[in-house]
Amino acid sequence: MNGIDFLADTNFLIFTSQGNSIVEPFLDYNIGISFISEMELLGVFSISKIHKLNMQNIIDECFVVDMSSEIKKKAIQIKQKYRIKLPDAIIAATAILYNIPFITADADFKIIKELDLIFIENN
Repeated sequence: MNGIDFLADTNFLIFTSQGNSIVEPFLDYNIGISFISEMELLGVFSISKIHKLNMQNIIDECFVVDMSSEIKKKAIQIKQKYRIKLPDAIIAATAILYNIPFITADADFKIIKELDLIFIENN
């Protein structure tokens, strides 16, 4: 999809904002994110203007995949099959639907067999 090399989970973007070296090998690629990650990052209660600006700058470097009826249908299937949280189902459905590898440090995604998962461990 539009040259996206992988879909990044919210925690990947948080690691990026923190300068965590775990994400460095992936920063030269075309990164996509779900609109859910954008909302999670910018919707934090009492987010400071500087933190919000920093997160927005990171988001602006990514391709944001918005909700579609296809993502909605796939998310429903994923949520029913794996009984995961709705935001996670939407993010996983996005990666599955567009056949994009998904990178995360969240072990909850390991149960979703349809995902082309890149699991990073934050030690």
